[in-house]
Amino acid sequence: MTNWPQSDWLAARTAASPDALAVIDADATDAGETARWSYADLDAATDAVARSLAARGVGPGDHVGTLLDTGLPFVLIVHAVDRLGAVLVPLNVRHTSEELARACEKADVTTILCDADAESSAGAAAEIAEEPPAVVSIDADGFHDSGEDSDGSDEDDNDGDGRPLPSVERSPADVRVLLSTSGTTGEPKVVPLTAGNLLASAVASAFRLGVLPDDRWLCCLPMYHMGGLAPVLRSTLYGTTVVLQSEFDAERTPAVAREHEATGVSLVPTMLRRIVDSPATLPDSLRFVLLGGAPADAELIEACQRREIPVHPTFGMTETASQVATATPSEAFEHEGTVGRPLVGTRVTVVDEAGDPVQAGERGELVVDGPTVTPGYYGDAAATEASFGPYGLLTGDVGYRDEGGRLWVLNRRDDRIVTGGENVDPGEVVAALREHPAIGDAAVLGVDDPEWGERVGAIVVPADDADGGAAATLGAEAVREHCRERLAGYKLPRTVAFADELPRTASGTVDREAARALLDEKSDD
Repeated sequence: MTNWPQSDWLAARTAASPDALAVIDADATDAGETARWSYADLDAATDAVARSLAARGVGPGDHVGTLLDTGLPFVLIVHAVDRLGAVLVPLNVRHTSEELARACEKADVTTILCDADAESSAGAAAEIAEEPPAVVSIDADGFHDSGEDSDGSDEDDNDGDGRPLPSVERSPADVRVLLSTSGTTGEPKVVPLTAGNLLASAVASAFRLGVLPDDRWLCCLPMYHMGGLAPVLRSTLYGTTVVLQSEFDAERTPAVAREHEATGVSLVPTMLRRIVDSPATLPDSLRFVLLGGAPADAELIEACQRREIPVHPTFGMTETASQVATATPSEAFEHEGTVGRPLVGTRVTVVDEAGDPVQAGERGELVVDGPTVTPGYYGDAAATEASFGPYGLLTGDVGYRDEGGRLWVLNRRDDRIVTGGENVDPGEVVAALREHPAIGDAAVLGVDDPEWGERVGAIVVPADDADGGAAATLGAEAVREHCRERLAGYKLPRTVAFADELPRTASGTVDREAARALLDEKSDD
């Protein structure tokens, strides 16, 4: 297994089981189009996409950005990029052009592949970037260059020039994906994941969740996150089926799961809560509901037990190619709050402030090591050095192991906000707020939210030279409108309070407990 496979993953799977069902496109089913693709079908379509990209100069080592929602085009590009020996860089479709430009610069993106809906954002990001990537748009007729000099009529876009694709040598150490994450310090970083990382993660997940020949993993999470990308990669390795749904819907997603007899689905707690609170029912075919991205509260787990939903609470990170520890339903129901034991091959050590391991039951920072862990942050040696210690990757999460080896995750050492499974760096929101001429200072923190787990809360201090009624005239909606031009929607402050000064500790840092109390007392939603 250490050197398997030498070819790209789709080619290896197609050689082994060409007639097996690879993809069901639930959205195409709704539109009455061809919805089922065998591995042979998928391989042939991937080859055409790879040739088109090769004709545009994409080759081994290139960093190819994708600005796409979950769907078949994204899946084809995942495999085509791998076939060419290039590196996939999934980009968040919810980001602003400025955010996209920064992400492209950090990951050294050379080409952005997007659809018509994202073409303007991709083009604007390319104009902002210091080294503009090429922007290639995808439509029903194939690829076409974006920009003033393109008429979208290249006749050879879909077939390339007919020459054989280059032979690409592969090893487990080859970087296959670059994903953005908030990292352990809250600052956006780029995480390289190797073929070995992804393979080890798929194997370890299979050992915990199980794999059956007729499995169908419903993917309704964004594929630009590891939680949405993992089912596509793993299903290819397993030779099973992935069911694609472009976006989650509390009523439609359970219906898709029933219609296509899904045996597994990946969700974040907000999604599962909406299903549980709706009249919709999940099918009896489900073997597992992999629940990650944020902590699941006791009420949700108890609701799953009442409704016999096979929930598997999980703790994972982009830096570990997804799962670190995953609980079985029996563990989740009997030991409320646990995320289970670490997956096979993964070692979790709980350390104190001095970095020394602690005993079972004692709290400390969780440190992860094993074959799924990234080799380090891309282009950031300082962050890599700061994030790794003698026992592995410092996660920034506080928790403990019980006597049975089960893991409990309590909170973050830093102040990262997780809202609906999306990570928000408070410092980024503060920086955006301070750009407003009437805002002198601000503090941002997570506020408990029954639907999203957390929402972004902000305390705003008017600038000294602002009008006396700045707080009243500025208003919460005006603050959000200012941020809306600079930040993705999930990063917007949903709770806004105004104050003459920020509450601070004796050392000068923001007193976060006092800040939370102020938000509760003076919030203007």
